[in-house]
Amino acid sequence: MSGVYARRLSVAAATAALVATSALFTAPTAQAAMPTPVSASTARAYLGGLDVSAEGSSSGYSRDKFPHWVTQSGACNTREVVLKRDGTNVRQDGSCAAVSGSWYSPFDGATWHAASDVDIDHMVPLAEAWRSGANSWTNARRQSFANDLARPQLIAVTDNVNQSKGDKDPAEWMPPRTAYRCTYARAWVHVKHSYGLSVDSAEKSALQSILNAC
Repeated sequence: MSGVYARRLSVAAATAALVATSALFTAPTAQAAMPTPVSASTARAYLGGLDVSAEGSSSGYSRDKFPHWVTQSGACNTREVVLKRDGTNVRQDGSCAAVSGSWYSPFDGATWHAASDVDIDHMVPLAEAWRSGANSWTNARRQSFANDLARPQLIAVTDNVNQSKGDKDPAEWMPPRTAYRCTYARAWVHVKHSYGLSVDSAEKSALQSILNAC
């Protein structure tokens, strides 16, 4: 066997092995993003139309009353869909778990290379929604809210930053990266308007201040 022929066989074998291995994963994709929030002017108009009332009680609240993460398609649940959507060059295994990729967190400007370092944030937290009117919803509507991919309600961010946010509203917490605060306020109002949730007076004042500067 000639050296050239042997090398060709070796290259062909290596290529076949690579194809077989890559078949276990989804193809890499460019970074997508959560649905675009309404403009600042529209957000200001929406904010003006929201019911303003004192925040309700957390009595009876449980995350279990907002079922998530539900299956979206095939083996993929909502968390896995958002990880794929918001990441760059994300590869998923046959169970839809992200096994590689990178994630940029707009809340703090950090980039992560392990899905375990990333949380999927509910823009309007579940407990905040409960205190703003979701306590009267059906479980089916709460499930839709907790898994909403059509509105700017879900976003992949740094886990400990998301944990520092907890269930706070914009009068109590804003993203540490100031360049993102306008987008955050627009998204918050967009979601509250879409679901008919109320705002308290301090929350409305904080949102007005941010939106007026957008």
